[in-house]
Amino acid sequence: MQVYLETYGCQMNEYDSELVRTILQNGSFRMTPELDDADVVLLNTCAIRESAHQRIHGRLGHLYQLKKRNPRLIVGVLGCMAQSLKQELLDAHPVVDLIAGPDAYKKLPRLIHAVCDSGQKGLEIDLSEYETYSDIVPERVPGVNAWIACMRGCDNFCTFCVVPYTRGRERSRDPENIVAEARQLAAAGHKQVTLLGQNVNSYRFESTDFAALLLRVAALPGIERVRFTSPHPKDFPRRLLQAIASHPKLCKHIHLPLQAGNDAVLERMRRTYTRQEFLALVDEIRATLPEVCLSTDVICGFPGEDDAAFADTVAVLEQVRFDSAFIFKYSERRNTIAQRKFADDVLEAVKSERVVQLVALQKSISLERHRRAIGSTLPVLLEGTSRKSSADLLGRDDGNRCVVVPGAGLAPGMLVPVRILAASAHTLLGQALTPAGSRVGSRP
Repeated sequence: MQVYLETYGCQMNEYDSELVRTILQNGSFRMTPELDDADVVLLNTCAIRESAHQRIHGRLGHLYQLKKRNPRLIVGVLGCMAQSLKQELLDAHPVVDLIAGPDAYKKLPRLIHAVCDSGQKGLEIDLSEYETYSDIVPERVPGVNAWIACMRGCDNFCTFCVVPYTRGRERSRDPENIVAEARQLAAAGHKQVTLLGQNVNSYRFESTDFAALLLRVAALPGIERVRFTSPHPKDFPRRLLQAIASHPKLCKHIHLPLQAGNDAVLERMRRTYTRQEFLALVDEIRATLPEVCLSTDVICGFPGEDDAAFADTVAVLEQVRFDSAFIFKYSERRNTIAQRKFADDVLEAVKSERVVQLVALQKSISLERHRRAIGSTLPVLLEGTSRKSSADLLGRDDGNRCVVVPGAGLAPGMLVPVRILAASAHTLLGQALTPAGSRVGSRP
């Protein structure tokens, strides 16, 4: 049987799809890149944002039409949305034959065969306290970047977040297993590894903490850069800052989710830090890592966020001056603490206005910070072809900023010095240099 797999959402979902491909192929299934050739279609889904839900509902409507032409087609929904909506997906979409949550992927071969043999719909949604998939080697797509889940689940229970209910409680993988996976990635030609977890700060396996794990991965030959996402401001270990400062392969970029800049809103979110504690952490990070680039997440319109509370968030962005920010409207998620305890009382129009205001503010800050790089020379790891021009290559500097250079004489995977010539709010434009300092290629 041939399986077509689509992935929606975050890097963790991308990693999970790599696990699913391995599990299915070990179970004698074949993966196909063509939807029309598939006997089984699987959607690996995200439950974090309402927009993700809408995309999946729309895709299932399209697959319903496809299944009317091919009644033997098996359609399954995997991942966080499968875990959070469960029976509702089966009831609302007749096209769905099976549901499998994030801890049930090893059961997929049996589940698919059962649906095929019996015609009955299948449901596997039990969460595990132990499953880390450490015994599965993910099937990677060749390229520069690769992801490794160093832990699964989350124990934070932020009131807006569904992850503890869709991915279960927090558990860390054995560091020996993680290092072995990173060594395989290096041997396969991957130059950059990103360690993933809902709160990587709290990674611990026996005597190994996250700082020690990062240093072990960074020491592997062939790995040029190591990144991680995401830490939580509530328990940011100082050892982690010291580790990043001490090793040139540990990237000087930290994604530090703010979510809100008002103490009352932070308390309702159960973020367990105050505005002042967040600002103090930013000061410590920049004192330890003067060249660090900081990015963040912000939610607009959380229940109870009045104009004064929103003004506090604006003030934090103005003070911290993040290099980039992901800014979202609050969307109520089923089964979260916020959905049970708080009325979604901020008007959609007000949420939208606040998003527009923050996006405009962050765009001006990002442009200001990017322009500081003009005239400097930065090491850039080239990742692939630029979306706007096949003659250019796209890469990232140590701070995770996008850099576009003329591609003549260059190739993805190269780590090259780049002279920055211009900047926008989203991208740095530059020219790659040879070791002697002359330019590689030229801009037309």
